[in-house]
Amino acid sequence: MTPAAHAVVTLARRGLLTPAAPHRVPAQIGALRRWGYGLGGSLLSAAARSPSRVALADPAGTLTYAEVRDQALRLARSLRQTTDLPAVQAAADGQAGGAAVGGGAGIGPGDRVGVLCRNHRGFVLSAVALSLLGADVVLINTAFSAAQIAAVVRDHGLRLVVHDPEFSVSGTATLSSAGFEALPDPGGPLTPPRRPGPTVVLTSGTTGTPKGARRPNPAGLGPLVSILDRIPVQAGDRLMIAAPLFHTWGYAALQLAFGLRASVVLTPRFAPESLVDTVRTHRCTGVFAVPVMLSRLLDAGAVLPGVRVVAVSGSALPGDLATRFMDTHGDVLYNLYGSTEVSWASVATPAELRRSPATAGRPPRGTRVMILGADGSPVPPGTVGRIFVGNDMLFEGYAGDLGGVESRDGLLATGDLGVLDASGLLTVSGRADDMVVSGGENVFPSAVEDLLATLPGVREVAVVGVPDPTFGQRLAAHVVCHAGASVSADDVREHVRRHGAAFAVPRDVRFLAALPRTATGKVIKRAL
Repeated sequence: MTPAAHAVVTLARRGLLTPAAPHRVPAQIGALRRWGYGLGGSLLSAAARSPSRVALADPAGTLTYAEVRDQALRLARSLRQTTDLPAVQAAADGQAGGAAVGGGAGIGPGDRVGVLCRNHRGFVLSAVALSLLGADVVLINTAFSAAQIAAVVRDHGLRLVVHDPEFSVSGTATLSSAGFEALPDPGGPLTPPRRPGPTVVLTSGTTGTPKGARRPNPAGLGPLVSILDRIPVQAGDRLMIAAPLFHTWGYAALQLAFGLRASVVLTPRFAPESLVDTVRTHRCTGVFAVPVMLSRLLDAGAVLPGVRVVAVSGSALPGDLATRFMDTHGDVLYNLYGSTEVSWASVATPAELRRSPATAGRPPRGTRVMILGADGSPVPPGTVGRIFVGNDMLFEGYAGDLGGVESRDGLLATGDLGVLDASGLLTVSGRADDMVVSGGENVFPSAVEDLLATLPGVREVAVVGVPDPTFGQRLAAHVVCHAGASVSADDVREHVRRHGAAFAVPRDVRFLAALPRTATGKVIKRAL
C-alpha cells in the first residue's frame, strides 16, 4: 500500500472522512491551508467543521469549538495590539529579555512567550492564540521553583509570561491566565504569520539542567496518521488529558485531539479518585497519562470506567505494571516510546504488552528505528545497541545553541540503548549513560528495577550505579514499600539473586518514603 493510500485508509478507520455539510468541508480544508497544521490551524479547522461540538471541558465548564476559536482569536488580537495593557504587568525595570515592554508593539512572529499554566482552558487559549500570532511558545514546567522560572525567563529572553495566579514570575512582562477577560479586544482580522512559531519544550532534566527543545509544527497530516496508525482513538471521542500539557506527551495529545475534533477534558491536578470521577462525569472514551499515574490508580484501587484507550508515554512502564493495569481495566493500554527530541519512536499495543510487558512496541508507518553499534553500523536482531529514530517530527535543535543530538543518515539518537527482536519488537534497555559496568559485567538498572517491581510489598524502586573500589561500580537499590509491608534488604538481594544474575544483585539497599520525581513522573536519579 502506498503512503497516500495508507493515510486515506487510516483516516477513514478513525472516522475523519465521514460526510459533512457541503459548506463545512471547504472551510475546514481552507483553515489548514491558510494557517497550517500547528495547534492554531488545527483548532480553526476543527471549529470550521464542527463548531457546536464540545471542544474543552474543565472545572470552569465547557466550551464548544466555536467558543474556543472566538476566545483564542480575541486573546490573539489583544496580545498583537500592545503589551501596554491594564492586565499586563510589565517588569519592574521595564525590560523583557533586554527589550522594552511598555508602550511598544505587541506580541508577534519571533517573540518568545512563556506559558506557565496547569491543565485548564487558560493553557489552551494561550497556546492557540500564540500559535496564531506566530510567536515562539516556551512551555514552562509547573513544578519549577521561582529561581528556575527566572532562569527560563532569562535564558530564553521571554518577552511575556502567561501564568496562573499561583506562580510568581519576575524579569519580564506577565499576564495572569485569570485576566484574559480584562483585556480589551481591538478587533480587526488576523492574518497567518509568514513563519509558524516553534514550540519550545523543556526537557525533563532528570540527568541535568533542562534544555529547551524547539519542536516544529506539523507540515501535513503525516504525524496525525502515524499516531492513529497505532493508537485507535476516533473522531469525536471524549479524551481526558491527564498528562501535563507543558510536557511533550500532553501537548501532543492536545494536538491529536484537535486533529480528531475530539472533546478534551482537563483537570488542573492529578488525584486517582478525582480522575475517575471526571472520566465518569464526562463519559471519557480515552485517557492520556504518564505511567506513574497508572501505578497511583492501582494503589488507590481506582478503576477508570468505560474507557477504550489508555495511552501513556513519558517514562518506562516498570515491571509488570502493564499487565496488572490491563488485568483490572481490560486490554486498553497503549505505550508510546519517544523523547522530546524525536517525538515518537514506537507504540506498544495491548497484545504486544501481553506478550512482553517491557516492550516499547513497533514503529508506526513512516517511522524508522535502527539499533546501531559503537561504530555506527546496524547490529543483528537480539543485540543491544543505541536507538536511532527518524520521522516527520524530529526536533529543530536546542534553544540557545546548546549543541545538538547525534545524527546518522537522517536518524537522531534517543540517548537510550535497546534491542529489536526478530519480529521487529523494540525493547528499551535503559539510558546509555545509566549502564553500570560492575566487575566487567554490563548491568542495566532498568532490568533490575523490573525484577524488584515484582517483589511483594515493593511499591516502586530505582536502581543506580555508585563507585566501588574493587568492581569499579556497584548497584544501589532505592526501594519504596507499600504501607504496612515488611521488606528487608536481604529480601531485595535474594529476589534478584533468585530471578536474575549474581552480578546484578544490589549490594546497597536503601528504603525511602518516596522517590524524587519530575512533574511527569520520571525518577530524578541524580537526586538519589
